[in-house]
Amino acid sequence: MTRRTSRTQDDAARLPQGDPGLLATAVATRLLASTIPARMAYLARDGAPRVVASWFHWTGEELVTATFASAPHVRRPAARVSDLRADPRVAVTIDTEGFPPEVLTLRGRVTVAERAGVVPEYALAAARYLGDEAAGAYLGGLDHPSTRMVRIALRPSWVGLLDFQGRLPEALGGIGERDGDA
Repeated sequence: MTRRTSRTQDDAARLPQGDPGLLATAVATRLLASTIPARMAYLARDGAPRVVASWFHWTGEELVTATFASAPHVRRPAARVSDLRADPRVAVTIDTEGFPPEVLTLRGRVTVAERAGVVPEYALAAARYLGDEAAGAYLGGLDHPSTRMVRIALRPSWVGLLDFQGRLPEALGGIGERDGDA
């Protein structure tokens, strides 16, 4: 795992939207360690956009989500697996509900890999979201020879950050960006 040094608020205010250096800001670090679900947008094979909320784990380099390919409680693999294999472009947001909102947006291409058993990052996410004891009980129930998971990993190529204090959307007089809407 790579550790990034935290940037000062002044440094962060100077970085343009799209700069991966925004991942080292205090707001991004807090959101990446939170229990707010990551909302991943992608295109289905029928061309329609989809969004799925998911637990995630930030490795310091990748935002990893996982889904089941098979397990005793799973009827069929999640449709997003084949969709992401066909078109790996995604956008992810992790954002707060309070005011002023904080919003971290990531874009890039995911890698999709099926693995036997529980994906390690899924177990780490379970501990963060549920607590160690509840995660242990939940993960214990998944310990079965038929359990296979799909690891979906995003190494962000574009990062956007808004905190509606030091970093406002460009339309509100805030910082500009290099590639597309914030």
